[in-house]
Amino acid sequence: MIDYGFTDKAGRHVTLREVDGENWRAVADVAPLDDQRRYVAATAARYLLLSMREDDWNSLAVCADAAVVGHVMWGRDDDGSHWIGGMLIDAAEQGKGVGRALLRTMTGWLEAQEGCWAIRLSWHPDNVVAGRLYESLGFAPTGVVDGDELVAELAPSPAGAH
Repeated sequence: MIDYGFTDKAGRHVTLREVDGENWRAVADVAPLDDQRRYVAATAARYLLLSMREDDWNSLAVCADAAVVGHVMWGRDDDGSHWIGGMLIDAAEQGKGVGRALLRTMTGWLEAQEGCWAIRLSWHPDNVVAGRLYESLGFAPTGVVDGDELVAELAPSPAGAH
């Protein structure tokens, strides 16, 4: 379990956990709001398959207290940068601060990984809400566009805390 002590707006403890035999169905069923499906997969099942079939990504369950409320992937690029991808918060859990707590936990954990010199993620420019969240946490646009998504980067802090 990855736990940096962050909570959502309701005070629920947000942690990241390995996807396992007990939680994989709940993770696979995570689905965003309908209008977000043009930016992300319709369910986390697609991301779970990507992480199972490709070596680039690793899936984690996002939990608020004991409940699975989301999915996130992480990977390490050939240049040593670390990536966050496949982030979905279930529609019923949005607006509760879970995404912010998830990102703060994920960036803290990635910063602690050996050789981490940058953390990157990308989002579609029309996904204004996601862009505001990422930028509020210190992700800065790099000017690089990957497909139709903007790439942003966070330089790890010396203390490893965000």
